[in-house]
Amino acid sequence: MSSSLSRLFQYARHYRRDAYLASLFSVCNKFFDILPEVLIGVAVDVVVSKQDSFLARLGITDTFHQLLWLGLLTVLIWGGESLFEYLYQLRWRNLAQNLQHDLRLDAYRHVQKLPLAYFENKSTGNLMSILNDDINQMERFLNGGANSIIQVLCSSVLVSAVFFYLAPKLAVIALFPVPLILFGTFWFQRRIAPRYAAVREAVGVVNGRLNNNLLGIATIKAFTAEEFEAEHIRDASERYRAANARAIRLSSAIIPVIRMAILAGFVVTLVYGGYLALSGAIGVGSYSVLVYLTQRLLWPLTGLADIADLYQRSMTAIDRVLGVLAAPLTIDYHGAPLPAAQVSGALAFNKLSFGYGEQQVLHEVSLQVPAGRTVAFVGATGSGKSTLIKLLLRFYESAHGSITLDGQDIRALALADLRRAIGYVSQDVFLTDGTVAANIAYGMPHASREAIIAAARAAEADEFIARLPQGYDTAVGERGQKLSGGQRQRLALARAILKDPRILVLDEATSAVDNETEAAIQRSLEVVSRGRTTLVIAHRLSTVRHADCIYVLEHGRVMETGTHEQLLAAGGSYAALWRLQTGERSSITA
Repeated sequence: MSSSLSRLFQYARHYRRDAYLASLFSVCNKFFDILPEVLIGVAVDVVVSKQDSFLARLGITDTFHQLLWLGLLTVLIWGGESLFEYLYQLRWRNLAQNLQHDLRLDAYRHVQKLPLAYFENKSTGNLMSILNDDINQMERFLNGGANSIIQVLCSSVLVSAVFFYLAPKLAVIALFPVPLILFGTFWFQRRIAPRYAAVREAVGVVNGRLNNNLLGIATIKAFTAEEFEAEHIRDASERYRAANARAIRLSSAIIPVIRMAILAGFVVTLVYGGYLALSGAIGVGSYSVLVYLTQRLLWPLTGLADIADLYQRSMTAIDRVLGVLAAPLTIDYHGAPLPAAQVSGALAFNKLSFGYGEQQVLHEVSLQVPAGRTVAFVGATGSGKSTLIKLLLRFYESAHGSITLDGQDIRALALADLRRAIGYVSQDVFLTDGTVAANIAYGMPHASREAIIAAARAAEADEFIARLPQGYDTAVGERGQKLSGGQRQRLALARAILKDPRILVLDEATSAVDNETEAAIQRSLEVVSRGRTTLVIAHRLSTVRHADCIYVLEHGRVMETGTHEQLLAAGGSYAALWRLQTGERSSITA
């Protein structure tokens, strides 16, 4: 895990000054923290030795004056200790907060840039655990653990120096347990590392199940599957508890082992140090200093167990967070600029092949989409329709074939500019937990209220928005749960209209809406598609019958091409599907 710590230091290099200052304040605080024990020994020396005390040898012969000096030094020492405690607390806590903030934002920004392929085998709950719980774990370590480690090391050095100055022989024996304690602590830490890695993975699974169930709570209720899902959560939580129990069994053994080593050191100082004092080898004041310092050094070492535990949890968490940051960005965001005003919208798919893993979806698909025309893609589920759109938006990259926009390979264009030129409306509408107006203006924060209302009217959404409690200022709830599916779809269309893109993409935008909403969306599309390239994916052929060109896909290949009338006349799979859909509607009407 030292590699995780070094990776964190490398990531946080712009905070090195803060870390150095915080460490310096921790050292200074510990220096002043140890001095009161020394003063106790000096005070005992003054009371016992009087004019022959240590202070008398420094020139302060009067015992009362010696006590006054001790009082003044005590005030200064306690004041210094309090000052540096305030300073190190301030520095470490601010460092923890700032680093937590930066790490979470950087990790989230990096996750946003990762290709969709990265998320295929990743649990959303596990990513949530990394971006939230794991980063908080690091914050907890920096808040207290880092200072504790520094102060334990500092105490060891300072107390050892005093011991060797006052009684070298005693120091060798009494401090012998310290290296053993440090070695044992880090031995435990290495052994416990894989157990905490299992704990972090287990908590990610719990978060994943909770996230999935809360999003699907309506389905769970509808199928009365509450007990079934509760059992799933119980199973995941039980695995988390078992993983934690395995870690706890090992971490709990650290403190008893350290206590036995501490006991040996303290007894040696108490007995052998007392013998040296009685025989006159060391003074009574020196003996008092050694007894107090032994306790000051050795007993806090029991806290090493908690520190090591916190450190290991933090290193495991940091390793997971930095692992996300290290995930390669396989899609290049840079490229030639694409000014929106210069986009005409002519698209060409050239011998495009693509697969998800070993599953091939597209096979050398070639087709042309002239600028300003409406083109539709129809076909059975899995025929490759939506994959074409995902490749156009560069959610995925294809190693075989190419897509060009106005004659330029889209892989050579700046990704942000490419996506700004495309208005995308999907079947699964994403709405934020904001107002209606904020959702229409999503990604366009400077849009005026007038433009938002105009876009809503164009999408025939203004009427239902006006009936909402606060109109355009009504909060839609998480993922728009306060709105119906049709209302969410109209807001998504209004969002695309407000964007005013040169290319409009509708991916099954009307598949989950009622006939009235579909008709309203169709009327809107007839207006907004004029003068812009429009790509429509639909199962309902009535949605695409007025398209300038319809491509019929089967198993990743273009099987038929033409207008609605031409395809009906050809009598192929499109005509068969049309007869099936219209026949179903006729029978329903009858």
